[in-house]
Parts: sequence; structure tokens; C-alpha cells
Amino acid sequence: MTNCVALLRGINVGGKNLLPMKELRELLTKLGCENVATYIQSGNAVFKYSGDLTDLPALISTAIESGFGFRPSVMVLTADEFEAVATVEPFAEEISEPKFLHIWFLQEPATRASTEKMNEIASGDEKYLLTDSAVYLHAPNGVGRSKLAGGMEKSLGVSATARNRRTISKIGAMLSELG
Repeated sequence: MTNCVALLRGINVGGKNLLPMKELRELLTKLGCENVATYIQSGNAVFKYSGDLTDLPALISTAIESGFGFRPSVMVLTADEFEAVATVEPFAEEISEPKFLHIWFLQEPATRASTEKMNEIASGDEKYLLTDSAVYLHAPNGVGRSKLAGGMEKSLGVSATARNRRTISKIGAMLSELG
């Protein structure tokens, strides 16, 4: 059994793409996931899985589409893949509040990323770090005010989903509890 994290994108936002977490847990269980736990309403799940992880994101998306009428983007990471991203602290000395650090998990390396464009739209206070699997953004004025956050995916040229440091820390703790 492999410990995994599923990150769903664009659910339960602004009254659209509604998916209760209880029903997400049931859906994942029907797909063969075990010990499923979710965190907040934005589509974060941890679980154990013994099948082929390659097809699992598509299976989850298809099952949600069948049951709820919309098809979210789903990223499934092993615990090791998640931890490799989660443990990086590029701006540890500058961040007073975890809510000011957001991490975009990338579907694939952003080989076509326009760092020139990212530098152009980032405010003077913002800092970012781009790796093969994530972008770390320190937005001290809030991610809602960040033009870089708003244009992140377009600048990257790949699909991504973001979480703040608090959420990532909680998901990490939930993974630890899976054993």
C-alpha cells in the first residue's frame, strides 16, 4: 500500500462545483482507496492505495463527473512526492505567517515557464522559487492581491494547483497519521 495525497482543483469555490467531503471520501473508497481522510472543503485527501497510481487521477475525475456533473483536475502524489515539495522552506526567515506562502504543485515540470513574465508581474515585496515540481510564492500582502498568483498558471504553461503553507502542513500531519 502506498500513502497518497489527492489534490482536487476548483471544487467548492464560489458556490460552484460542489462536492461534499463525505461524498469524496466515499467515492475514493469505492475506487479502492483505504483509510481515506479529507481536510477542509477545497479537495484535499490522504489515503492508502495498492493499485496503479498512473490512472487514479483520471478515475477520480471521471467518477466525480458521473456523480456530480463536473470534471475537476486531480493530482495524485505519493507521500514521498508530497513531502519533497512540502519540506522546502525557501523563504523561512522572511515569512511571519504561513498564510503568506503558497505552493503550486505542478502536473509536470514547467519547461516553458516565462520567468521573465513572472518577474514582470510580481510586486516588489513578492518572491518566488520555481522548481521542477512546484512554485513557492511568498506574497506578504496576501495572495488575493498578488498579480503573480493570478497569472501563475499562464506564466508557467502547465496545469497546477495551489495550497497555502497551513494546509500543506495539515496534509503532512494527516499523512503521518496514516502510518
